[in-house]
Amino acid sequence: MSLVLIIIGITVLISFSVENKPDQKEKMLFIPNRIKHNGEFHRMISSIFIHADLNHLVFNMVSLYFLGNLFEQQMIQIYGVQLGSVNFLLLYLLGGIASEVYPFIRHQDDPYYRSLGASGAVSAVVFAAIFWNPTMNLYLFFIPVPIPAYIFGPIYLAFEYFAMKKGTTNIAHDAHIGGALFGIFFVLLLNPNKGLEFFEAIF
Repeated sequence: MSLVLIIIGITVLISFSVENKPDQKEKMLFIPNRIKHNGEFHRMISSIFIHADLNHLVFNMVSLYFLGNLFEQQMIQIYGVQLGSVNFLLLYLLGGIASEVYPFIRHQDDPYYRSLGASGAVSAVVFAAIFWNPTMNLYLFFIPVPIPAYIFGPIYLAFEYFAMKKGTTNIAHDAHIGGALFGIFFVLLLNPNKGLEFFEAIF
């Protein structure tokens, strides 16, 4: 079975299992202050598998399914089933953790800051797929025309950066950026030539 489908299944199961259990959900949230002062490092992983609501869950899992499935299959074709699957799992989990580094630095002494969701991990997968396939076309729900990946990527990062600076929503834009940057870094570790290919696609 596809590793992407396994991750989606586990995430959906865990998200629904704590939906009406606020105390249990609280123990899984990403809370930098408790990680720093109480050593609750499990939150850096557990928070990836829970979501605020159904829309949050569906958006993340749909994004993971389409681009994650593509990238997983490419990893398997190039590196074989075992190593390809390990590469994808590392990308997802380490991408989720990497996306929390900057929020942790910003909010480590704020006892009220909380976040949750797979957005950072999914962002790592999305940008790994974009950087690996810069000329592929992406379709967004609200834009009926295809957008080349090498155009979508920079626009998305710029939007997330300005949204983070504006700071008027409860969306963790900094986590999205952190995940995206890790996805790019991960691809460059696997194949440094992909960086050159991406810029060749742009110019």
